Amino acid sequence: MRYVEEFRDPVAAKGVLRAIADVVDQIGATRDNPVHIMEICGGHTHAIFRYGLDRLTPPGIEFIHGPGCPVCVLPMSRIDECVDIAQRPEVIFTTFGDAMRVPGTRKSLLQAKADGADIRMVYSPLDALEIARRNPDRQVVFFGLGFETTTPSTALSIQQAARDGLSNFSVFCNHITVPPPIKALLDDPHMILNGFVGPGHVSMVIGTHPYDFIAQDYGKPIVVAGFEPLDLLQSVLMVLHQIRDGRAEVENQYARVVPEHGNPVSLAAIADVYEPRPSFEWRGLGEIDASGLRIRDAYKAFDAEEKFGVGYGAGPRSVSEPEGCACGQVMTGRIKPTQCPQYGTGCTPEMPLGALMVSSEGACAAYYQYGATDGLEAAE
Repeated sequence: MRYVEEFRDPVAAKGVLRAIADVVDQIGATRDNPVHIMEICGGHTHAIFRYGLDRLTPPGIEFIHGPGCPVCVLPMSRIDECVDIAQRPEVIFTTFGDAMRVPGTRKSLLQAKADGADIRMVYSPLDALEIARRNPDRQVVFFGLGFETTTPSTALSIQQAARDGLSNFSVFCNHITVPPPIKALLDDPHMILNGFVGPGHVSMVIGTHPYDFIAQDYGKPIVVAGFEPLDLLQSVLMVLHQIRDGRAEVENQYARVVPEHGNPVSLAAIADVYEPRPSFEWRGLGEIDASGLRIRDAYKAFDAEEKFGVGYGAGPRSVSEPEGCACGQVMTGRIKPTQCPQYGTGCTPEMPLGALMVSSEGACAAYYQYGATDGLEAAE
């Protein structure tokens, strides 16, 4: 396909890989003293393993898997609240498929559905709006989940519900933002990070300037990347060039899709419907100031937390991880998935202990699907 095949060209990939190896040698990075590059987005993590880029790049590069999976960073207490809402007889609970099997402390949404709750998988919040129109005697709740990528569609749906007067529609808002957790990681004295591969889909919405603090305040390079093999290889090369040259800048490899100042329509919808929460809990990172979004008072009629009396301010939030589960450590790049004692034994895609093994963007799922089983052989 046009605009895809050229980004999977093996001849071009070999040329970029040779350039990466040259720069790694110039930097003096080795297996024992590697350059640590964090890919923030879970989609990038899966692409790295799907295409075997971890094997193709030289041993002087260490990929650190960041907290870029919105399903994975959600604390278990929020899943418990989803289940509590969904089990009410008047509720039709709608959600993206990724969230169905994420375990809470008692059960997942899929298990709650098996127990009789009316839980339906949808592909967009507009599907949930249509369900609300067709079921005026039921309360339809949409599980609003994701980074800035999915936030605009939920905001636009709330605006549409307000225009249509759909009082039986509401959103359980768990939308979060990318820059605050990056700052939290950079402030962690135990984290060793030399540069970042920035998220492509998030940046389509917010642009590149929200990452300026990474370069200006912390002196770390970041390159916003696309999702094809050559996108990622070129982005890694651009990060390495900055490290070699002693630069720290925000660069945009994905310029064919990502505008510098983001998408003005999406940003306007977000600003109209949402405001920052004072703090929000992240799995593995704890409470992070202004990292989550909540629905503004002007739209509180569509806020499931207000409607059902759950969420922040309604009771204890923090819930301990299952014994032996290391999701938090994997999520923050402190360990690799295979270093978790439950990986592949007590925690598998069929019987997950943690969200990282369930989500299509989870690091453990990537390792299990590609790294621990089918992974591609490195090119000679």
